[in-house]
Amino acid sequence: MPLRSRMNGLGRLLPAMLWCIAPPVLAEEELDPAAQQVAPTAFNNDPPAPVLDWGVGEGRSYWTPAAGIVGFQFLLNQYDRHLYDQEKNTGEFDSDWDSIERNFKGSWVYDDDPFLVNQFGHPYQGSIYHNFARSAGLGYWESLGYTVLGSALWEVAGETTPPSINDQITTGFGGSFLGESLFRLASLVLESGNSSRPGFWRELGAAAISPATGFNRWAFGQRFDGVFRSHDPAVHTAAAIGANINTSVDSNVNRNPVPGEPVIPQSFDRGQAAVDFNVAYGLPGKPGYRYERPFDYFHFQFTATTSNLLENVITRGLLYGEAYEVGDSYRGIWGLYGSYDFIAPQVFRVSTTAASLGTHGQWWLSETVALQGTVMGGVGYGSGGVIRGQGDRDYHNGITPQGLLSFRMIFGNRMLIEATGREYYISDMASDDPDGGSENISRGDVSLTLRVKDLHGVTLRYVVSHREARYPDFDDTRQTVGAISLGYTYLGHRHFGAVDWRPGAADR
Repeated sequence: MPLRSRMNGLGRLLPAMLWCIAPPVLAEEELDPAAQQVAPTAFNNDPPAPVLDWGVGEGRSYWTPAAGIVGFQFLLNQYDRHLYDQEKNTGEFDSDWDSIERNFKGSWVYDDDPFLVNQFGHPYQGSIYHNFARSAGLGYWESLGYTVLGSALWEVAGETTPPSINDQITTGFGGSFLGESLFRLASLVLESGNSSRPGFWRELGAAAISPATGFNRWAFGQRFDGVFRSHDPAVHTAAAIGANINTSVDSNVNRNPVPGEPVIPQSFDRGQAAVDFNVAYGLPGKPGYRYERPFDYFHFQFTATTSNLLENVITRGLLYGEAYEVGDSYRGIWGLYGSYDFIAPQVFRVSTTAASLGTHGQWWLSETVALQGTVMGGVGYGSGGVIRGQGDRDYHNGITPQGLLSFRMIFGNRMLIEATGREYYISDMASDDPDGGSENISRGDVSLTLRVKDLHGVTLRYVVSHREARYPDFDDTRQTVGAISLGYTYLGHRHFGAVDWRPGAADR
């Protein structure tokens, strides 16, 4: 629906934003090394003292985010109406009272917009709604309500086309999950530092990560000058830049083309460079840290490549759960997680908004070797594949069971081995495909990182993605894409994010 003409610019902005701003402000060089050995954190021991406490008194408003969302949607509609729609002449954004009444009374449908628009553009738009509320002092659940209602408002009043069911899910819930991660990252930038108040560069960095947060802090000054309190979580960050040194593609697509049927594009760039940013927030095991608020633990990953600007945007956060421990060597958390996944390895793609049950923990196998792991299983609404569709739609929607298994083996302060497997089954339930069909997409990621000196390291990685699609009117499709890459990694912690709660940890 909206955002078609803005996606290329946004795709170029995000890699630069995260690479240039986030790693420097979350680096260990600004921190106390002894405290880091006990439990890594993104801050020094003296967080800033804002003018007003965040989320209380005058630093909290229900009207400000409502006005911000409506104002943002008005400007977005005018941009699309006068610039984008002027070229296409579709009238999609020429909304008026008649179109609003028609959409309000009419049925909701599944739209046929391009994958990038529906699966990234809309969640990012929803993240802006969410963070108008978060940065105005409201809690997560209140902000989720604003995001869902803001999405519905745009579907009814922002466009002339019928409101979309799939957009409501990706914008309302996917936008909330993505938005909370971005809000927390922006708050890390504001909270870290040695001065009593965030300086210009930290304000700018936070605004780049979460524009709605930056706007509220700029527009309302002292009223929303308070900084969201992180409660000092254990945090690990890593930023990497590298290039593929070997790529393989195996596919049966177009091998036996059907006369009269369109051919699916299968171009693939084998020589791509990539930028990756990874952060784990609220790692279990830090003494005194509690999981009382949604996303007090979350994991966020962003990857951009020269051939496919948005390779993946992935985030998962603990919505409700508790910490637990087993003996003296294991600490973990378990509960209900919300996740937003966007993965696009050039020739096919998958994206889901989901809720899952799972656990994340760390186990000290010896004095210097630690194992961190995550197991999750749940269900969401997903889109994926590359199929012969009508109009702009060349992907499949449906209810999507999914699973995640991940581990990190940490060998002291010298080496890290990581492995992650993901599985998605996009069914024909709640789908608009009249003849049914399904997609089964899996992705595996294995890497070895060696710390060379201080916070500098090298990473060797292998990523493989596999797709199997079954549709009644077409032959079964199988596609596999694998890539080996080598690159430089800038670490946020010499011990790769291992949390040490054992007695005498600071002396090791």
